[in-house]
Amino acid sequence: MRRLIAILIAALAFGALSGFAAYQKLRPQAVGNADWREIAWPFPRDAWPAGRAFRCQSAACGEGVELYVRPKIGFCNCDSGVADDDEVDRVADLDMISPNFVPRAPGGAVRVAGMSGRARAYDLDMPDGSHHAAIGIALSHRCDLLVAVAQGKDSASSVERAALAFLASSGVMRWTMAAMGGG
Repeated sequence: MRRLIAILIAALAFGALSGFAAYQKLRPQAVGNADWREIAWPFPRDAWPAGRAFRCQSAACGEGVELYVRPKIGFCNCDSGVADDDEVDRVADLDMISPNFVPRAPGGAVRVAGMSGRARAYDLDMPDGSHHAAIGIALSHRCDLLVAVAQGKDSASSVERAALAFLASSGVMRWTMAAMGGG
């Protein structure tokens, strides 16, 4: 009888700890920046693992900027990194937000916490009929790729500035390096 009670207590404790861990994983997390909060990954499964999604509601970010970021392991040219705007167009996951996106202008080189790549501004026609600015970002790290797309109602330059600053923050960079197999 004592053995049965001990097993029952262990099972209940394990279940409680599992439930607590799941709750911690699912609730929005602060990421070291009071303006940004983690939200659920809003896109369906595809060939790549889900990433992390964040929303900024502060005036410092513009109006309602959302950022979606994820690694694509083994998806980058090990020698040249992110070569051109066509590559940003292909990998930056803009099509998950809306299939109706148009580049605004040629992109430019960017550097975020030791990773180099390109960023490009887009106009998005959202499914609800509204229009948003978006920034596609592709950064290389060894033979891996970190892709991010930020979108919001503010100007493309504001969205880009907010997204790049947040990507360079220590909390996001710790996760990025862990997700991409370390430094």
